[in-house]
Amino acid sequence: MNFFTKIRNNLPSRKSLLLAVISAVVLIFAFPDFEFSFLAWFGFIPFFLAIENEKASFVKSFLTGWVFGTVFFFGTCWWLTFAPITYAKFPTLLAYFLLLCATSAAGLFPAFFGGIFSLFLRRFEHWGILSAPFLWTALEFLRLWTTGNNWNAIGYSQAFNSYFEISSLASLGGVFLVGFCIIAFNAHLFWSRNLEKVLGLEGLVKKGLVGKEATMLQKVLIVGNFVLPILILSLLPVFVFNNLNSSRPFPDSQKDKVIAVQPNVPMSGLTQTIWRNLRQRQIELAENALQELKTRDKKVTVILPESPMNFHYEEDAEFRGYINDFAKRNNVSVLFNSAEPDKTKEDGYFNSAVLINEKGEKVTQYDKIYLLPFGEKVPLPESIEWIIPTMVGRFSSGVEYDLLPLGDAKAGAMICFESHFPSLSREYVRRGADVLIEMTNDGYLGNTPVLRQHLASGVFRAIETNRPVLRVTNVGITTYINERGEVADAADVYTEATRVWSVSKSDGKQTFYVKYGEWFALLCSFVSLALLFFCFLNKKDLIEPNESETIVNKG
Repeated sequence: MNFFTKIRNNLPSRKSLLLAVISAVVLIFAFPDFEFSFLAWFGFIPFFLAIENEKASFVKSFLTGWVFGTVFFFGTCWWLTFAPITYAKFPTLLAYFLLLCATSAAGLFPAFFGGIFSLFLRRFEHWGILSAPFLWTALEFLRLWTTGNNWNAIGYSQAFNSYFEISSLASLGGVFLVGFCIIAFNAHLFWSRNLEKVLGLEGLVKKGLVGKEATMLQKVLIVGNFVLPILILSLLPVFVFNNLNSSRPFPDSQKDKVIAVQPNVPMSGLTQTIWRNLRQRQIELAENALQELKTRDKKVTVILPESPMNFHYEEDAEFRGYINDFAKRNNVSVLFNSAEPDKTKEDGYFNSAVLINEKGEKVTQYDKIYLLPFGEKVPLPESIEWIIPTMVGRFSSGVEYDLLPLGDAKAGAMICFESHFPSLSREYVRRGADVLIEMTNDGYLGNTPVLRQHLASGVFRAIETNRPVLRVTNVGITTYINERGEVADAADVYTEATRVWSVSKSDGKQTFYVKYGEWFALLCSFVSLALLFFCFLNKKDLIEPNESETIVNKG
């Protein structure tokens, strides 16, 4: 057998590849900007069928999963090409080729799902399909743990689901529990095809031994097989919110105030004159909102978003005087994004959130902990990381979970990409945060699906922690996300806007997720490893066809 023949024999069938692509495309439509979230509940079925077709070969199943994952991530993250093409002037083909490389790497996780899932199907036969939600969840958790990125995990497809509040389960087990339910429902539908075999009725019906009674029993089982999971998925979120969380209404008008400014600062062409004009415009927007407030007896905090204006509070005396004067003149606190020096390194800086009080005094500084890979930091050893350029600069990672006073409440700040990390918002709430603030700038990525996909992260952080998320952005989407994950008072994208929200101390109650973190993802990882161990207890069940032929020939 020559080299090319061997490769061809290890390729999946065209039917299986087509099924994998169909499944990936269906799931792409479940995410923003399409947001047909219901598609996620059966979108995996063609992929499962493809793996079942190729289950005799680990390699073929692996490649089928790789194609599925690559197409899915390419179709949901195509917006990554916007910045290289628009600002770095990359040739379009080169930008999309680099995207293909990145999505092929991310596709390795669904690829391993396909390969390992094929082992489970061989070893456990019809029951093997029930391993799918455990294995998928374990590999999504592995993706977050190894790459620091879990963008568009399947649970995020339900962030804006208005049919039923399945996303509320995140307060129990995070976004991974929501994803588990989606895969479990897909697996259940796929498993139901073989219900007669699983229940041992197939032979009896064929032999005519149980007649009409068996037919009626089958009908009852099949109907119940579909209705029961739907009822459970519909009622369980209600139970979770009624028993584990204390939901609160949209804050009333008598609490301390926050003024969120969406300045719509352009991503390029910022001369010194334009920079000063834009800075003044943000102050004007804030002061206009202040004038509209009916009561001034409450504490007010003005929040400016992350933007390309690159404030330097400590090192820029002129800016420091300017922002301090604004705070004192209007008797407000000001929270803004600033590049602050890292005194442990030469030319080192933190990407920080700085809070100035009504007296023009610096109160607190939070230094961004989770830096954007290849955007703010190269995830390589310091001795060689300087070789690879970054998109917006090189920053030092913060280490302290500093809480910011926000009137009588305490807030935890998430700077841009950090809203994607549930561990950060969870730690804030464990330390006493009453509210979460997201300061972000997605302007480099254009008016693309990233705006809604990024918003989905904020929705889940609110549900997981039972704390409101005040989302303050440069170009959108600036919005208030309440504890139930409901998006309210959203500003239009790529426009100037201000929003006034109320904040108050929480009741201090912590969700199950805040208390115990990724317990569910760890449980799924343990179950997956245990199933894999049982698979290899009897290796004969796992021998692939080609290997069997080789063994016979040798014998």
